[in-house]
Amino acid sequence: MGKGFFQVPTAINEPIKSYAPGSSEREAVLEQYKTYFNGNVDVPMYIGSKEVRTGNTKPMSPPHDHKHIVGTYHTADQKNVQAAINNCLESRNAWANLAWEQRAAIFLKAAELIAGPYRAKINASTMIAQSKNIHQAEIDAACELIDFLRFNVEYMSQIYAEQPDSAEGIWNRVEYRPLEGFVYAITPFNFTAIAGNLPASAAMMGNVVIWKPSDSQIFSAKVIVDIFKEAGLPDGVINVVYGDPVMITNTILASSDFAGLHFTGSTHVFKELWKQIGNNIHTYKTYPKIVGETGGKDFILAHPTANTKQVATAISRGAFEFQGQKCSAASRVYLPKSTSKEILEFVKADIESFNKPGSPEDMSNFITAVIHEGSFDKLAKYINQAKEDKNADIYAGGSFDKSKGYFIEPTVIVTTDPKYTTMETELFGPVVTIYVYDDKNWSETLQLIDGTSEYALTGAVLSNDRYAIEEATKALQNCAGNFYINDKPTGAVVGQQPFGGARASGTNDKAGSAQNLLRWVSPRLIKETFVTPVDYRYPFLG
Repeated sequence: MGKGFFQVPTAINEPIKSYAPGSSEREAVLEQYKTYFNGNVDVPMYIGSKEVRTGNTKPMSPPHDHKHIVGTYHTADQKNVQAAINNCLESRNAWANLAWEQRAAIFLKAAELIAGPYRAKINASTMIAQSKNIHQAEIDAACELIDFLRFNVEYMSQIYAEQPDSAEGIWNRVEYRPLEGFVYAITPFNFTAIAGNLPASAAMMGNVVIWKPSDSQIFSAKVIVDIFKEAGLPDGVINVVYGDPVMITNTILASSDFAGLHFTGSTHVFKELWKQIGNNIHTYKTYPKIVGETGGKDFILAHPTANTKQVATAISRGAFEFQGQKCSAASRVYLPKSTSKEILEFVKADIESFNKPGSPEDMSNFITAVIHEGSFDKLAKYINQAKEDKNADIYAGGSFDKSKGYFIEPTVIVTTDPKYTTMETELFGPVVTIYVYDDKNWSETLQLIDGTSEYALTGAVLSNDRYAIEEATKALQNCAGNFYINDKPTGAVVGQQPFGGARASGTNDKAGSAQNLLRWVSPRLIKETFVTPVDYRYPFLG
């Protein structure tokens, strides 16, 4: 900031386009979808200035049409990963020393590219790679990623402006240095915005990054790379590798220059990574920063006073949007006996109004496919088990078919056991389990919710009784990092609801906030004294 204190453009949330029939955005995304679907893209790794093609390729197929191939991607060997590390370190000084407003401009330009010429591309690629319907793709791949980029620039400027007081004769100032080394970003399949934000947020603060996207998201990850390149991100700042996660991780975590992990994925994998970093701690030049958002077993709790249609809508949207594959998706529900029948009937009617699961190209489809065969098989196993168990009943849905796509019908399980397996186990699919409690046991149910799950990501309470809302808010304070009152537990908006949870759900560093960006800097305090003492004696010595 050598030539001025610069005010960045005020961040505002990107408006969500409707994609209504006949709209220009609908026509554009469908045309782009067809182009991608009928193409055959060859996706390289990006290491320094090189597009690396190893010849060891894997195919990419849409989950809703898994026999159809839309392209291939190249996988890394250990030499490629080491080359990515080397390129990070070679690029670090230039990037870290670039004026912060120049870094900001790159990511602000990326946001504008997504909002404009790349909008149809990033949405269509997300529809194909992750089987998101157009609304889910729009709020994720376009709007949320734009919001991450814009708001993070604003947060970055606020962080740099936060300075200590200075006493008479001295000047105290803090500089927010990037970490000494490189950051490893591991991103999930389910949100294109998360895939873009994890490497970008660290890079924005002056860090260099090795990014490993999920194998199931590489098709849309390439569009993110294209955007960053067009925005002017220098080579070597974000190096992108694909392939064997164990080999890639072992190579990266063995480097003495490893300085941070930015992770979204499973709880088990995150804990194993934490343990591996701990075991390697004597290797590193500095204590690595570890930031993770992991699993969830997110709840909806309805009070007897809650509006039944509102509860049903919260369940239908919260549990089944994007086939329940959101970290925040509702997967366990607690209904009062007095209104449970009516709520369940509303939910069943909603499910029956959905088209059968199909391709997102058909924009009448609310439900599409789950991400891959492993997910399909896991969900089918739990559904079949519920059909046999005496303490569970399939109230709605329960069908599945993977002959063309990995299609799971939205399914409602009703159980008489509040600790039934699907009340406790993260399924990550369009399956929700409901337990009906006696109205008089409201307070006891709060304790049940708090003690049922190892996770603490999101949760929602619906009630028209303010005393009950206050009681729930206090009793459930530790079991949801994002807590919703009279709403579904999904849909956190950058700049409005910073996102993250604790317990087994992660480090709660709140993506979409300054708290997250602060993890990617190492502050240095500089104290300058203008009149330096020349005598060691203090007045008390006389």
